[in-house]
Amino acid sequence: MKVTYFQQVPYRHLPSDFQHHHESVVTTPYHQLTEPDLVHHAYRDAFAEMAHAARAGFDAIAITEHGQSCYDMAPNPNLIAAAAANTTEAEGLTTAIYPLGRSLGKSREPLRVAEELAMLDAVSGGRLIAGFPVGLAYDANINNGVPPAETRLRFDENLELVLKAWRARDPFAWNGRFHQYPAVNIWPRPLQDPHPPVFITGIGNPRTMEFCLDRGFGFNYFGWFGAKVTGRRIFDRFWEIADRLGKDANPYRMGFMQTICVADTDAKAEKLFAEHAEYFFQKAIGSIPMERLALPGGIDIKGLEFLFRDPGDFGIYAKMREATFAELVDAGSVVCGSPATVREQITEFAREFRIGNLHTMLQFGSMPTALAKDNISLFAEEVLPTLRELWSEAGWAHHWWPERLGGTPIDTTRTADEAVIA
Repeated sequence: MKVTYFQQVPYRHLPSDFQHHHESVVTTPYHQLTEPDLVHHAYRDAFAEMAHAARAGFDAIAITEHGQSCYDMAPNPNLIAAAAANTTEAEGLTTAIYPLGRSLGKSREPLRVAEELAMLDAVSGGRLIAGFPVGLAYDANINNGVPPAETRLRFDENLELVLKAWRARDPFAWNGRFHQYPAVNIWPRPLQDPHPPVFITGIGNPRTMEFCLDRGFGFNYFGWFGAKVTGRRIFDRFWEIADRLGKDANPYRMGFMQTICVADTDAKAEKLFAEHAEYFFQKAIGSIPMERLALPGGIDIKGLEFLFRDPGDFGIYAKMREATFAELVDAGSVVCGSPATVREQITEFAREFRIGNLHTMLQFGSMPTALAKDNISLFAEEVLPTLRELWSEAGWAHHWWPERLGGTPIDTTRTADEAVIA
């Protein structure tokens, strides 16, 4: 298993009654609730936590993108990833750089995305993994004004343009529905040839799963609810589609994010982390109403069919705003306890659902940086070595990891039309 350290940049000092007076963390009034010094410290702490995780031996540093949000102040994760790439390269750390990443469904400048990621690959010496989420409604449609029905169409076109810009040997013209460029000839190009490994981040839409499997991209599932609640629904769906398409069951196709807290004992872990977990789920991710996560027109017919058949993909969001720590742990949204408890729980669901890439969220909510570093260190020392052994006996090749770091990338340069023909 590959284990990444997953970093967000939260504002850690929202008032205790925030969720009772404000609609959500994506409509937070800025000047009423923030202090400049605390915003500055949020970035300084996030950079320190990433560096600490890289030195502790995590396989990758993963950073997400969220615009106009106080639960993750990272409108461009490539800025943060650039610092991580330079620090790890300067210190000789073999840590993958993994923006999870740039939301192509909202992007009006896809070539800038291509250039930024190519630059990261060059800075890191070929350690980039490129992540591309489609984009959530509040950001793509409300913040950036993209009509919901265009989000997926823009994503599809922008991804093809980025991939072609990376692999093209000569300048080319692009005449798409949303973008027209007389000459595409980006500098630099990625060091990895034909391009870095690609993961697509989704929330369970079967169309996205089919797309990843057909094109040879990795799939990241970010549900925030934990494997216990959504595991059977989401992961079984993915592997059933893989089987139908004739794809192998290589666990490295799948990535999953899990919120985790570790202490010497289960009781101590609850005492140290409960308030920060409740802050995160009640005031942060759980404080986004359904109408800002998805809008009519933003989910295609296959996704709607699954949602109507089983509304559980989204239904739990309504419960997160009031969830207690005990309820979060019981649901699996948070894996919390001693190293033995955490090892056992993660190993169990990773094997059951064939998860080959784990994104560990070890700083969340209001957690101060000293506690986050303790959490990172104990996980790296007592849990990480065991997880690394998962899947090693099966002999699967990791086709979605940089070759410099031991991966065996496959050719995913076919266009959408070529994939259909093949």
